[in-house]
Amino acid sequence: MTKEQWGALQKQICDTIGQNNYKTWIEPLTFVGTDDDGVVTFKAPTNFFGTYVSQNFGDMLLAQLSRIDPTARRLSFDTHRGAAPSAPATEPSPKPAAAAAEPAKDSLPGAPLDARFTFDTFVVGKPNELAHAAAKRVAEGGPVTFNPLFLYGGVGLGKTHLMHAIAHELSTKNPHLRVLYLSAEQFMYRFVQALRERKMMDFKEMFRSVDILMVDDVQFIAGKDSTQEEFFHTFNALVDQNKQIIISADRAPDEIKDLENRIRSRLQSGLVVDLHPTDYELRLGILQTKVEMYRDMYPGLILEDGVLEFLAHRISTNVRVLEGALTRLFAFASLVGKPINMDLVQDSLSDVLRASERKISIDEIQRRVAEHYNIRLSDMIGPKRVRTFARPRQVAMYLCKQLTSRSLPEIGRRFGGRDHTTVMHGVRRIEELRVADGQIEEDVEMLRRALEA
Repeated sequence: MTKEQWGALQKQICDTIGQNNYKTWIEPLTFVGTDDDGVVTFKAPTNFFGTYVSQNFGDMLLAQLSRIDPTARRLSFDTHRGAAPSAPATEPSPKPAAAAAEPAKDSLPGAPLDARFTFDTFVVGKPNELAHAAAKRVAEGGPVTFNPLFLYGGVGLGKTHLMHAIAHELSTKNPHLRVLYLSAEQFMYRFVQALRERKMMDFKEMFRSVDILMVDDVQFIAGKDSTQEEFFHTFNALVDQNKQIIISADRAPDEIKDLENRIRSRLQSGLVVDLHPTDYELRLGILQTKVEMYRDMYPGLILEDGVLEFLAHRISTNVRVLEGALTRLFAFASLVGKPINMDLVQDSLSDVLRASERKISIDEIQRRVAEHYNIRLSDMIGPKRVRTFARPRQVAMYLCKQLTSRSLPEIGRRFGGRDHTTVMHGVRRIEELRVADGQIEEDVEMLRRALEA
């Protein structure tokens, strides 16, 4: 690939990730060249800068580059050839995803917003519908109805996506609104910097003059006494001014170890919303949404039936891993010029599939389900067909199908030597009941979360 081709490609990259992200992270890169092994090298201002771009935009960059240069297989960021002349000054941060270019004097010191993370691109399903509705309500602006909005859930379930979407929506409706989004670690870094440089008054004035404060991954301030103290006072000052606060964490406030009780109490005083682990239908919907975007990037690629369903079943714990797998699949198919089928999935995603191999055993599932329904294990796998035992048996069969890689005949053998058609019937029956019966849906979701914990 030539420098001219790289120059022509940059507009499309800007359209893909948004002008803010483009100017902050892509424009400062200088294209160096591509070697015989397909390694595309760029100059980057710092090691941190290169690492951030690689982690957050690497898949997208490689996919775009491979369309022009099919030999491109890997990215490299060189910081020893001199910094790119237009690179902004950057400062190291403990958490790459929270770092931002040094802001202008009159701007807020927040992390850059991802143009892809909007409400339009957020796929809503049963596990996240309450969090989505709460985020939409906050994004409407107007009088503060609950303060703070506290979103929590595991990695890759959409907390950061919703926070970016809120910030985008509020900023679009009112460009003069001072919306500050940053991670808890960036808050801590700015606080320590202000202490070191004796600029605490500037720090206090900056953080307490915002209209909307959004802090991601607040669990990282736990155990940091001085940071917690300042966070507490900032929180109180904004609430007293009736300013909206939105917080995210990987767990509920009362489960964050070493968090001061007064902060925990404040975080629980608003609306606390859990983003549940994704279910199969939501994961499939996310994949289908991403495919529509990739069809424009890779025109002509054939996606065979069953691939998305397979990925939605196999990669169940982290949406980021799921989306990354799809990105790699499309890029690989484009490079080798083959349709996206199950053979290509096995070839290009073997490491991801091994890592996501389910480790839950049939014995564990049977034991958990029997305990949940308060029946004996021998009755659940025994011959009795009364509903008291049959329904828990079907739930256990369904979970075995969803959470293990065992075949239907093998599952049937472990349930008292039943035929695979019996297992298939049980699985289909629970799938129907999950839609029609709220109690069954609740039971299955509770058991699945307990087994995957």
